[in-house]
Amino acid sequence: MGTRTRIVSGVMAIGLGLTACSAGAGGGSPQGGAAQAKDTVTVALRTPNWILPISAPGFTQGENDIFSTALYRKLYSFQLDGSSEDNINTTRSLAEPPVVSNKGKTLTITLKDDTWSDGKPITTKDVQFWWDLVTANKDKWASYRPGGFPDNVAEFKVKDDKTFSITTKKAYNAAWFVGNQLNRIVPLPQHAWDKGDPKKTFDELTAASKDPKTYATNPLWKTTSGPFKLESYVPSGEVVLARQDAYSGPDKPKINKIVLRPFTGDDAEFNVLRAGDIDYGYIPPANLSQKSYLESKGYKVAPWYGWSITYLQLNFNNPKTGPLFKQLYLRQALQMLIDQPTISKVIWADMAQPTCGPVPAKQGTPPGEGCVYPFDPAKAKQLLESHGWKVVPDGQTTCADPSLCGEGIAKDTPLSFTVTSQSGFSATTKMFAEIKSQMAKVGVQLTIKEVPDSVAVTPACKPEESKCDWDMSFFGSQGSWYYPAFASGERLFQTDAPVNLGSYSNPEADELIEKAQFSDDAGALQEYNEFLAKDLPVLWMPNPVYQISAYKSDLQGVEPQDPMNLMYFQDWSWKS
Repeated sequence: MGTRTRIVSGVMAIGLGLTACSAGAGGGSPQGGAAQAKDTVTVALRTPNWILPISAPGFTQGENDIFSTALYRKLYSFQLDGSSEDNINTTRSLAEPPVVSNKGKTLTITLKDDTWSDGKPITTKDVQFWWDLVTANKDKWASYRPGGFPDNVAEFKVKDDKTFSITTKKAYNAAWFVGNQLNRIVPLPQHAWDKGDPKKTFDELTAASKDPKTYATNPLWKTTSGPFKLESYVPSGEVVLARQDAYSGPDKPKINKIVLRPFTGDDAEFNVLRAGDIDYGYIPPANLSQKSYLESKGYKVAPWYGWSITYLQLNFNNPKTGPLFKQLYLRQALQMLIDQPTISKVIWADMAQPTCGPVPAKQGTPPGEGCVYPFDPAKAKQLLESHGWKVVPDGQTTCADPSLCGEGIAKDTPLSFTVTSQSGFSATTKMFAEIKSQMAKVGVQLTIKEVPDSVAVTPACKPEESKCDWDMSFFGSQGSWYYPAFASGERLFQTDAPVNLGSYSNPEADELIEKAQFSDDAGALQEYNEFLAKDLPVLWMPNPVYQISAYKSDLQGVEPQDPMNLMYFQDWSWKS
């Protein structure tokens, strides 16, 4: 599905992430979840509306990836707990980890012994089939970016039924290439789908995928590789997945049926959850006060943390305030005035955790441990005073000594900024009220301006452009940026990167980003993280959860919830 980002996604309820598991349109009936036999699990999930395991523009919602992954195994699955090289989940993946040669340019991949649901072996023909479809139709593939995969591949070569190789045009860091490029490959049943012409075949598969009412009956979708098969499908309604007895993977499903049930909205879903008639749902943020009630009714409440970061963008190109943001000491002082742990606990009700740098913390890491600039108003005040500022608590701090304040900062320049933030999020409003209050204590004055789409009104810009008058921008009410497996910064913090809205630029950062992407140095990503954690291309902010899940306490295997927002139903089971 590629990188998830709030920059391109719409405004949704806090905590629901990409609504991968939030309420959706449609008419799932509320009754019967808990009353069903213990061979079934009912899950609150929007109705998936794309079945082909090649993403299409407009169909990249999280529920489609969850649905597709239940039916079709990816070449590589990932786990971010640090237990395996390149974050590959060796149990779930269809292939062994790649063998790198040719000075890092060639990755040789061997498939394991797996079969399709009809008993035919999964071979390199099925990988070649996927490759032919996407290369011939890349303009219709949602994961395609010009110059990226597959444009960056010099040769795709099949060696035998089980082995193929990919040779890239230049050497990449294998972890980056596996996590951010090979993550897109899904072997497809060539023997069942191939019409001989990749364009004609792709058009037919796309047409079938755009006809959801036939999902459960079309013979195309009967040949699968995943742990589940599709038993029934109601467009905009309930979807039933049944255990695939012919599944060849080692992670055999323990539940016979998974019922995906959509709801007309948060209130409808929460009423059914309160009544105990659904096994896995979510608590809308507005209803978080009822957490203890749900727990008393036999539910476990589990925040679902995403592989993401949240930050406040600074406009380095603003002709008035840009010279201020270019002073590292000032960015440090501003960061020290943001009380991330308290905001996470009190305002986000423990449903957020501090961001410390550009690479998200691994699962299990204590929240906020190791932030370079922890909350420290006294130190922030001292930093400002030592750099020529006259600090006026609860007043207006101004530059008293331009020779110390920094280049381009005139005498009497005030520390006064406008934050453009997303409207419609009560926790975000409260968070900025708290930050504004803390900053005022050292005379830094914030004006908070809420707008429906903060991204649209705070674009990357040149200093001479009228649209460059914004100071700070926040689009992280549900996390600012969701990463693929390898959390590199070439799209975010590199000079002129596509999502570098604040125009941050540092040659050392560029060098480290390049190193993380192209060198085989395993420590390159850590170096990049440590440098940017200190250099503050943005101000790090509390990172809200993807969703607040609630599930029956006798349902096992739900946690840890996948930070890349997939659901592996085959791991779930009822406590006997």
